[in-house]
Amino acid sequence: MMCAAATNSKLQAIRWDRPRLSILNQLLLPHTSEYVEIKNSADGHHAIVTMQTRGAPAIAIVAALSLAAEVSAMSNSDNESMAGFINSKLDYLGTSRPTAVNLFDAIRKLKQAVSQAACQGKCVAEAYVVASEAMLSSDVSDNQRIGANGAQYIQEQSKARTIKVLTHCNTGALATAGHGTALGIIRSLHQEKQLDRVYYTETRPYNQGARLTSYELLTEDIPATLVCDSAVSALLSSDPYIVAIVVGADRVAANGDTANKIGTYQLAITAQYHGRLFIVAAPTTSIDLDLPKGNEIVIEERSENEITTATGFTKSSIEQRAELEKETIQVAPMGAQAWNPSFDVTPANLISAIVTENGVFTKSDGASEYDLKNAFSLN
Repeated sequence: MMCAAATNSKLQAIRWDRPRLSILNQLLLPHTSEYVEIKNSADGHHAIVTMQTRGAPAIAIVAALSLAAEVSAMSNSDNESMAGFINSKLDYLGTSRPTAVNLFDAIRKLKQAVSQAACQGKCVAEAYVVASEAMLSSDVSDNQRIGANGAQYIQEQSKARTIKVLTHCNTGALATAGHGTALGIIRSLHQEKQLDRVYYTETRPYNQGARLTSYELLTEDIPATLVCDSAVSALLSSDPYIVAIVVGADRVAANGDTANKIGTYQLAITAQYHGRLFIVAAPTTSIDLDLPKGNEIVIEERSENEITTATGFTKSSIEQRAELEKETIQVAPMGAQAWNPSFDVTPANLISAIVTENGVFTKSDGASEYDLKNAFSLN
């Protein structure tokens, strides 16, 4: 079964044609577009840990489909054995990225699908694969609704004829099954001819903005300017027509506290200081209603080497269109210690709105936090 998502994006980071899964190797972007075949859950786990694929929605989908590829290639097994195998592999995939709630939401739903199929005497393997494919399709439609909802909200809040915004990290088609979350809002503004320009951060230390968001924006011909992470406050001070900072989310607590790529918290602070909107764009699968506050979110810490060294492809190999040559340069002195959290948590009081596929959520008048449990029950 071919399960390609219908999206206006020119990019497709995840390709699924049952039983084959391939992903765009984001470690080689923006200079080479190379797809890697993912044959099983071990390949999926490796792709997530090494960041060949990244972005909370994409992580969940790649994890689910990597096991779908493995299950599809297996010889027939009885339902009880297959259910045990799938549940064990899902637990293993859950160890790949501890912060992204989408992954654990997907694991929970897939285990439910397996349990239901087993109880009803249906083929567990087929039920698992179908449930995984449904996640791929629904992610794109959810992202398109996020884009439309966010674009409408920004237009309603802004008095400008055309809009300038700023974004952080990469939250587009490369981080999802298509269209994107925060970058999906920007893509929707551009499609509606309401976008003047998007500024985007390099996103140190892994440079997802400089490498991946650049790649998407250039591919889509969206007017854009790259800035240093440390230049955002100066930019907002110099350009009053930037109306909003729009970011994605890896996990949102019930009170609205949001874990996202490191550097997001300081962007929220400067947005509030300069009187700009600070908008979180996330599918409802990124919202953890069982988590009361953000201080309980587990924050992944990555290698010190990502800070003390810089890795990239040599300019000469890119210019000569030869085989890409990667080099690592020692930036900090040998022995220098570094702290490298992959995410930070932005307090809810700094967030203007949370945009989901089900609508835009804002705080009640005078409130410093969101009441997402109540909002979702009313939605």
